[in-house]
Amino acid sequence: MEKKVRVRFAPSPTGGLHLGGVRTALFNYLFAKKHNGTFVLRVEDTDQTRFVAGAEEYIVSCLAWCGIHPDESPQLGGQFEPYRQSERKSTYKQYAEQLIADGFAYYAFDTPEELDAKRKEIPNFLYGLSSRMGMRNSLTLSEEEVNELLKNNTPHVVRIKMPADEQVSFVDMIRGLVTFETNLVDDKVLLKADGMPTYHLAVVADDRAMEISHIFRGEEWLPSAPVHILLWKCLGWEDEMPGWAHLPLILKPDGNGKLSKRDGDRLGFPVYAQNWTDPKTGDMTKGFKELGFMPEAFVNLLAMLGWNDGTDQELFTMAGLIEKFSVERISKAGAKFDFEKAKWYNHEWIKQTDANGLLDIVKQEYAAKGVILADDQFTLKVIDLIKDRCNLLTDFVAQSEYFFTAPAVYDLPAVQSKWNAEKDAFFKSYIALLEDGPGAVELEEKFKALAVEHNLKPGELMLPFRIMLVGGKFGPGVFDIAVTLGAEDTKKRILAALAAFA
Repeated sequence: MEKKVRVRFAPSPTGGLHLGGVRTALFNYLFAKKHNGTFVLRVEDTDQTRFVAGAEEYIVSCLAWCGIHPDESPQLGGQFEPYRQSERKSTYKQYAEQLIADGFAYYAFDTPEELDAKRKEIPNFLYGLSSRMGMRNSLTLSEEEVNELLKNNTPHVVRIKMPADEQVSFVDMIRGLVTFETNLVDDKVLLKADGMPTYHLAVVADDRAMEISHIFRGEEWLPSAPVHILLWKCLGWEDEMPGWAHLPLILKPDGNGKLSKRDGDRLGFPVYAQNWTDPKTGDMTKGFKELGFMPEAFVNLLAMLGWNDGTDQELFTMAGLIEKFSVERISKAGAKFDFEKAKWYNHEWIKQTDANGLLDIVKQEYAAKGVILADDQFTLKVIDLIKDRCNLLTDFVAQSEYFFTAPAVYDLPAVQSKWNAEKDAFFKSYIALLEDGPGAVELEEKFKALAVEHNLKPGELMLPFRIMLVGGKFGPGVFDIAVTLGAEDTKKRILAALAAFA
């Protein structure tokens, strides 16, 4: 019988959530939902030295913003709880002891100072096949010595004993057959001196305990794959081993290396999903959410970094992604991150989102600047008029504030050199023609007809009219602006500008 699909996203609570991490969560989620499976959030907090307060809550918040909702998690619980590895500490030691008893692992009593000395003595030192017999461990010490050290609670770790002259192979769902030489893999620590497991032991034990069927993780974990596969085999769980898929890296814009936070800082764009403030330093790193990205656009652009459905389609809802998602369409090659393309996705999502769907966001943007928008119907008209001009949600204020506050300053140099009494007279006459009801087309027809009566070219009057209404050379169609403002407000703005132009 085919295994029920159960996948997991297992971040460490050590800081901000990189967009690569969100993509890993997304691909896990899409695969689970495509196959009517279960998506698990598991927090891998075994490295207490790197634990950062608030990071777990931040991760949960990022996933919720993206619409990636776990079926089981530390917050929701589930049949395989607890979902924090630190709370599962008591379950790991038995597996380390089993591996030692079966000859697949050993105790290592080397002190940090001894290891540092070795690293200084031997460039690129690896604790493994070529060095283990020269170290202080249960392979080189007598049974009596080992028992005495354990009896005295001498600090020690447990290391896997990588076999000599073997190959470890597995079929990756993305990359096909992958093979490693065991002689080139070091003896990873499985259990630390504080009794906490390392990632290597904990991830295998938990994936088995939680009945994980498929593992989607970043390409950077490929070097650890032979250790994990051997652990599945050495613990007698080979028949339960999940499928593997190592996702391509998200690369710098120039394609040279993995995209890092430092690259984002250098190039002026975020790499985190949401703002992250380091609780120790107080340093804030900006995220896509606060920059003005819609969650739908963020998810859409991440999905297209290393995957496509085989067509030219680029815009997908979450439901559309679930329907079309397939592992076969994930690329082996790394995907370059292009911030301009990311903004394009956001622009397209803003354009196709109904004004009602943007209303609360726009009101929040104004509220953040101390402006409360009370008239929803008017605000909806404004949103419809200017949303095509916004790449980011944060653009809405700059693109629309003149609708809510008449300009106090005008781009006078753009007007005054060609301003004259005839134009002044034209606008005073045009005021009399303004009334609520006519649309932008009718308003423009009246404008042009009146210009002919005054022996003026309509083109020479359009820019002054725009500056009267908005203060500068920007904004959507000027007659659309006038219709949206209404006759009374338009008249007031023309009169105020005429006084400034004089």
